[in-house]
Amino acid sequence: MEIKLDLVPSRRIETGRIALSIREAGSGPVVIYLHGITSNSAVWAPQLVALKETVRGVAVDQRGHGLSDKPSSGYAAHEYAADIIALIKTLNAGPAFIVGHSLGARNAVEAAVLAPELVRGVVAIDFTPYIETEVFDQLASRVNGGDRLFRSQGDVEAYLQSRYPLMPRETIRRRAESAYAKVDGGLRPLASPDAMSQTAEGLRADLVGAFEKIKCPVLVVRGALSKLVSSAALEKTRALRPDLPVLVVDNTDHYVNEEAPDVITAAIRDFVSRH
Repeated sequence: MEIKLDLVPSRRIETGRIALSIREAGSGPVVIYLHGITSNSAVWAPQLVALKETVRGVAVDQRGHGLSDKPSSGYAAHEYAADIIALIKTLNAGPAFIVGHSLGARNAVEAAVLAPELVRGVVAIDFTPYIETEVFDQLASRVNGGDRLFRSQGDVEAYLQSRYPLMPRETIRRRAESAYAKVDGGLRPLASPDAMSQTAEGLRADLVGAFEKIKCPVLVVRGALSKLVSSAALEKTRALRPDLPVLVVDNTDHYVNEEAPDVITAAIRDFVSRH
């Protein structure tokens, strides 16, 4: 069933350090959803809707992305993490669960280390320590590959489908609808190109220390076909923290939550119920 974004409309909230755009649905234990680089809160619409009877879901446009503030600097891990902690405090929502994909997974772990009293648990989707340098090099070279003028939403969808071939059509339409702004002559991405470049460089920072320090429950998720988190990187992460459960999702690449939304929804439901 296609999820219409008007079911989870966005609104801006001032946290005291930055204004963030969020989408919110449901009641119960709070789950903060953090997207990956160049993306936005709309990618979590399936989880917001499916889990609204169980949890209070809050999906965030992180700094530099979507409709949130886009400062000229401040895209290191600690800046992103501090934003999330400020949001949890502003919403009076702690301790909260944090579910993050890619960049969002890194930021979720960092937030849990920064303010352990405000984070109840983390679901870290397809981002771990030990990602190889050449993988980050490839990411940096293509992160702004879509920063151009598109004549129509159809052109955006065609571009996205070619870039993300395993994503369902519904997911592609949601991205096209939510992540681009109308400008003279067509559409351009909402994500700030300069912010994306700084963020991509920031992702190279060592995550081993944060994984060693994190004390709350953590579920590590990897797409079986992921080009970002190799099987070798996952095995090194298992060796670093053998106490952390791991879920590998078949037939998915890096974008696990969008390619297999039902699997991730079920995993979140189970994780929250257990913790």
